[in-house]
Amino acid sequence: MRRCCRGSSSISSPVSTAAASSSIIRTPQLRAAAVPRFLLDPERTGAFLPLTVEVHRCPYKPRVEVFLKAVQIHRHGGVEQLCFEQTTEPRLESPCDVIVKLKAAALNRIDLRVRGGQNGTILSFPHILGCDGAGVVVDRGAAVKNVRIGESVCLFPALGCATCDCCAAGNEPLCDQFHTLGERMNGTYAEYVRVPSANCFPIPVGLSFEEAAAFPLVFATAWGMLHTSAKLRPGEWVLIRGIGGGVATAALRLALDFRAHVIVTSRRNEKLRRALELGARHGIATTCDVAAEVRRLTGKRGVDVVVDCAGGEDWTGSLAALARGGRLVSCGASSGSEPKTNLRRIFWNHLKIFGSSLCSRQEFGRVLKFIEVAGARPVLDKIFPLADAVKAQQRLEDGEQFGKIILRVEG
Repeated sequence: MRRCCRGSSSISSPVSTAAASSSIIRTPQLRAAAVPRFLLDPERTGAFLPLTVEVHRCPYKPRVEVFLKAVQIHRHGGVEQLCFEQTTEPRLESPCDVIVKLKAAALNRIDLRVRGGQNGTILSFPHILGCDGAGVVVDRGAAVKNVRIGESVCLFPALGCATCDCCAAGNEPLCDQFHTLGERMNGTYAEYVRVPSANCFPIPVGLSFEEAAAFPLVFATAWGMLHTSAKLRPGEWVLIRGIGGGVATAALRLALDFRAHVIVTSRRNEKLRRALELGARHGIATTCDVAAEVRRLTGKRGVDVVVDCAGGEDWTGSLAALARGGRLVSCGASSGSEPKTNLRRIFWNHLKIFGSSLCSRQEFGRVLKFIEVAGARPVLDKIFPLADAVKAQQRLEDGEQFGKIILRVEG
């Protein structure tokens, strides 16, 4: 095997005996190697003398594998598929990439669908879950200008093809290849994550890393529902179905900050009590006829906006609870994706139905400003260490949470 590096040496060539007496083979004059800049730092002490050396560059750059701790799945299935283990550290793959050392990650229902294989994405295993996170930038590509190394950031979870008109406009949720962090590429259940720099935003003043990890997906979704789609106005009535989940609690926070009157529903009285403590006007148990109770509470008028995160059997009641000209905004179908619909009620009452997933990247910037100015905070349910991701996901799957479940990343 050819050696890559050698010391300085002279090279002799065969010459004739006659020529040898009149020829001298000289060692080439060697240039002094440049002194590394960091050695000339005036704050350093000591004298550094340049050495006369001959440098041969090795054509092979050894790759040093660095390992990190992460929660991965090696196949689709239940919570038993979550493995807390070592894996290789992410590397920059584009001049526009950054590496973020995560301090916290948040759980979302999409994590459960990816784990179970219900979102239809073909994964390359092992795969790291998680679309929400916050941490510190530790490396960046040569083209990155919007964030600095050492800056604390939260992550906007929407990703697209990066080439279509929608992506160019910062509206990745309308891209044909729209997906979230952790859905196709590795996510935030890890010590480090690679993301496009455009998905990094400064953490709003006053938020902890746990709070900064908790709000991106759910506040971006709730903002898209209430502000962008429904155009909620002060004094209007809002019905939030299934209070307790991340989007529902974010919608409660935003609706109250928009000075709307909020009614919430839940099958658990404890969650209704928590929502009333946060400022909801009324709480309705789902064992009741929700639409009839809403009309009783609003003087037979109904609500102006319904936030529906579950679909299923609640859909019919949600439409029945709307006032004439009301707006229903849907962001999920965990209770069923093909509910019965009374079309006559829709066109006769001039109802408007919106589908919403996430707001655009530009709107996410407005969400950050709003959170900072209004002092809005995400509702945190419980914080688990990264190693306890199984317990954390089981709590989410069982629907026991009120607010966001967080994974704290140590290391």
